[in-house]
Amino acid sequence: MKAVSSIRRAEQIREIFWPILGRLDDVDAFFDREFKRAEPMVRDVCTYVLGSGGKRLRPALVLLISRMLSYTGERDVRYGAVVEMIHTATLIHDDIIDGSDLRRGRPTANSRWGNQTTVLVGDWLYSRAMDLCLELGDVEVMRQLVTATLRMTEGEILADRQRGRLDIDESTYMEITRRKTAELFAAACAIPALFQPSTLHLTEPLADFGRELGVCFQLVDDLLDFTAARDKVGKPVMADLREGKATLPIILLIPRLDADQRDRLQSVASTGRFDRISEQEVLEMVRTSGTLETTQKRARAFAERALEQTGRFPEGPEREALAKATRILLERGM
Repeated sequence: MKAVSSIRRAEQIREIFWPILGRLDDVDAFFDREFKRAEPMVRDVCTYVLGSGGKRLRPALVLLISRMLSYTGERDVRYGAVVEMIHTATLIHDDIIDGSDLRRGRPTANSRWGNQTTVLVGDWLYSRAMDLCLELGDVEVMRQLVTATLRMTEGEILADRQRGRLDIDESTYMEITRRKTAELFAAACAIPALFQPSTLHLTEPLADFGRELGVCFQLVDDLLDFTAARDKVGKPVMADLREGKATLPIILLIPRLDADQRDRLQSVASTGRFDRISEQEVLEMVRTSGTLETTQKRARAFAERALEQTGRFPEGPEREALAKATRILLERGM
């Protein structure tokens, strides 16, 4: 699959989501109203993080699927914002745990305001997100989001237990990925089906679509850690390896290395430094081992399963947009 430029990809995404661009603006307006009522420090940190150039992919899924299901109320905007608030809280907490100082090309919130303040702002985002569900009495929506948040937290705990180790197996890695990334995608896609009794039967198919898409999204991110320039991803290349995280290309690479190579690569995960092996040597090992191509195949398989799920959705331009968005997300890492 031929890669396209980041500019062209952004144009493609805009073309796909054009029917809901106005609603995405409404999500941003919802954030503005929420943060104006919050404490000044909460407002400053949240405005900074949410204004850092994120793709708003999860809110876009909520809005596009709501439109596909012919929903015409206002809950899609509220829950698009809620999903993004939960996602943002996880990013804030992840940056603190990882000790990251750069995200999307800008200093992280914790590097600007310190760990204590930012972890509390992350807690505020989680709590306010749940409160927004309670305001409308949407117990089933809240159940979906609480379940997703619990699984994300469990995934982070599992990941932290493996931090600094490169000898984990692929099944453990996939379990972490499903929990940390895919479950919030699943919730974002399933929630619109709960807005109307006539669409309740689509809750599980939409959740299944979201899970497959979420795993594909994470595998593509794994690829970009080795194939994208720093200015394209807004963080150092091989940032995951520096932080002691074993992504799929590395997991697949380890059995192909001799004892000395494994030991030197492990030293990066253990110390965060390329003292015993150079960045270029690691990149060369990954690029010549075939593990990137294998990871691409895995990502493509998840994308294909997501596309299969779309056949269960109502026909129309929104269903086609979901399929096209899936293909473009896959192309990010090809």
